[in-house]
Amino acid sequence: MAVARHLLWAVCVLRVALATVYFQEEFLDGERWRNRWVQSANDSQFGHFRLSSGKFYGHKEKDKGLQTTQNGRFYAISARFKPFSNKGKTLVIQYTVKHEQKMDCGGGYIKVFPADVDQKNLSGKSQYYIMFGPDICGFDIKKVHVILHFKNQYHSNKKPIRCKVDGFTHLYTLILRPDLTYEVRIDGQGIESGSIEYDWNLTSLKKMDKTSAESKDWKQEEEDKLQDWEKHFLDASKPSDWNSELDGEWQAHMLQKPPYQDGLKPEGIDKDVWLHQKMKNTNYLTEYDLSEFENIGAIGLELWQVRSGTIFDNFLITDDEEYAENFGKATWGETKGPEREMDAIQAKEEVKKAREEDEEELLMGKFDGNQNNFRRFHRRDEL
Repeated sequence: MAVARHLLWAVCVLRVALATVYFQEEFLDGERWRNRWVQSANDSQFGHFRLSSGKFYGHKEKDKGLQTTQNGRFYAISARFKPFSNKGKTLVIQYTVKHEQKMDCGGGYIKVFPADVDQKNLSGKSQYYIMFGPDICGFDIKKVHVILHFKNQYHSNKKPIRCKVDGFTHLYTLILRPDLTYEVRIDGQGIESGSIEYDWNLTSLKKMDKTSAESKDWKQEEEDKLQDWEKHFLDASKPSDWNSELDGEWQAHMLQKPPYQDGLKPEGIDKDVWLHQKMKNTNYLTEYDLSEFENIGAIGLELWQVRSGTIFDNFLITDDEEYAENFGKATWGETKGPEREMDAIQAKEEVKKAREEDEEELLMGKFDGNQNNFRRFHRRDEL
């Protein structure tokens, strides 16, 4: 296993030369994480985080992450990094989340913020670019949110994406590509993909603006057509004896013409003279950067939990899908098996302990019953 781990990290190191890693956090330096992450002071009732690997884990140190600690609280914390734009590039957002407490109602998602976000006052009102990850509440809500900020509005993916609901650590990955396709992966497996344009219902917004743009073009087009129509019925033959100094500037006289009709073209006029061409607005698409964000600069947790205990770890933002995949294998991939093994061992120990306690209670009950019988018979003898 050690050899495999070293090979995976070697691959990751190799990919670093090819990939751009904007943010990566594994919490491997103990309490120094507090120098990088800022707890919001917007509300004194916000819950606090601690560094923990939980009650069961695959590796005590490597599985340490930010854990929520107080029930029935809002949480808000964030980390800043060098601002960047993902224009024309793939954007990969990845992290692990573990609902050790068997989440009943609360969020396990992350948010990606603009660089100018006020970390000290982070709250539910803070603007974000992307919200991604699981949300669980009761029997009805067990979904993966994928929300994008577009044209000053938040838009959710219209496809239902089910999240994991058990108490183990899971790897969540969101990929936004420059060709306007996307993919959502859980534990390295693609569970949903498609078109950003269609799966976020953004086509309606595009159509509205396209209609507006084409409407403007149509009006201009009609004006151009009418002007061209007028030009083609002017008598352009200037008299040979016309003297501009004496007679003034020559103005062509209008010949008798039929009323203008759309699509009608004066007969006998050379096509090169007919200047008007029907032009469609082909630039409106470039106004819609559906998955491009100019000033990405922070990542954070802003959520509510009824029951605390969730652990967030292995944060990654990069432009390289392969690097993200290898990073996931080298982190979550190495500890997921041992984590389940430890949980199974603990479960067996708990069952064994519970059985022993039941047996002890049963024996104590029999002992108390025997003592009561002894006292009863003893008193009967005395009588």
